Amino acid sequence: MACYGLLRGDSGGMLLRFVQGRPVSQVTEDFLAWACDRLAAEGKRALLLVWDNAAWHVSRRVRAWIKAHNRLAKARGGVRIVACHLPVKAPWLNAIEPKWVHGKRAVVEPGRRLTAAEVEERVCGYYGCEHIGRLTQQLQ
Repeated sequence: MACYGLLRGDSGGMLLRFVQGRPVSQVTEDFLAWACDRLAAEGKRALLLVWDNAAWHVSRRVRAWIKAHNRLAKARGGVRIVACHLPVKAPWLNAIEPKWVHGKRAVVEPGRRLTAAEVEERVCGYYGCEHIGRLTQQLQ
C-alpha cells in the first residue's frame, strides 16, 4: 500500500489518497487529476508541486501528462500544475517530509502489524483529513 499526499501551503492541511500497490506513474496522474479537481472546486488556479526525484514524480509519462494537463487547463480553465523538483538527496527541503516522519511515528504500533484499513484510518485521523476511497492501480 502507498499513500499519496499533498501538503497545502494555504491551510497547512493535507490531501491524501491511498493505493493498493506501489506508487507508479499512472496512479500519480490519477492523484494529480483528483487534487486539481478538488482545488478547482475551491477556485484555485495553480498547484505548485515541490517534489523530490522519485521515479513516479519524474517519469517521462508523468511529465507528458502534466504538460497535456496544463494545455487543457489553459484552454478550458482549471488548475495548472507547476512542478519544482528538489535537488537529489535533499528531502529536508520539502516541507511535507517532517510531516510524514511524525505521522509514521504516530500511527505505528510496535507490537503488531496494522491492517491496511487501520493504517488508512489512523493516517487520516492523524492528519485530520477526509478518508476517500483508494486510487486504483491499473495492470498493464
